[in-house]
Amino acid sequence: MKSNPVKQKLRSGEPVFGTWLSMGNFFATRLLARMGFDWLTVDMEHQPFDWSEVGILIAAIAEAGCVPLVRVPEGNHHLIKRALDLGAFGIVVPMVNTAEQAKTTIAAAKYPPLGNRSLGGGMNMLNFEATVNDYFDRADDEIVVILQTESPQGVANAAEIYNLPGVDAIFVGPVDLRANMRTAENGKVTDEELEAAIQQIIQIGKKCNTPTGIHVSSPEEALKRAEQGMQFLAVGSDVKMLNLSAEEYIRVLYPDRSKKHVVRY
Repeated sequence: MKSNPVKQKLRSGEPVFGTWLSMGNFFATRLLARMGFDWLTVDMEHQPFDWSEVGILIAAIAEAGCVPLVRVPEGNHHLIKRALDLGAFGIVVPMVNTAEQAKTTIAAAKYPPLGNRSLGGGMNMLNFEATVNDYFDRADDEIVVILQTESPQGVANAAEIYNLPGVDAIFVGPVDLRANMRTAENGKVTDEELEAAIQQIIQIGKKCNTPTGIHVSSPEEALKRAEQGMQFLAVGSDVKMLNLSAEEYIRVLYPDRSKKHVVRY
């Protein structure tokens, strides 16, 4: 059975880099899966993918030798089960604000007696190149469970959440974290306030010996966060890469064109 190199690197303290798949395009996914990223995440939280599309993308990523992850819309038992039964090597779960939510998520990703994931499916075995029995015996050790901290409540409960057995990494969604830090009295959260919350998350992660990570816009920022001790780094997305490349082409071809014609992502 295939091992999960992302899980191995996280355990050994190494950073892992990947990007978000927002387009759902099979050919773009095949290409990105061969570019050298550690992982690619199919984003079901914000994109209108159906399960058949997700299964095809997961298979394309796995067969290219990259690690396929799925961000489910929420920490729902049935959503997590479906993602893993399609052969995902791990899940990313948004808005995990309490230890109880975290426990529900972890249990859904683990077979009994560690959790309550039901046994079944066949795509999962194909992606791991495993027999049925090998997959059932080793899946709990290979699948990564990544929980998102995206609110002041999540930060307040961070130590309790991060110390739970079965949490492989914490992922910060900085846009949602900033938005959820807003109050009626303070409608604008400064960069300094957001950074203070991120640094708090990093420090709690280090105390709990739980890897942390974040979504960033550039590879330079990803390397900076890795220097700070973060390990699970998402750089842009397929849409952003396409946008930036096309924008550069247009800038050269039409140097006098107004910026208002350029679509920003």
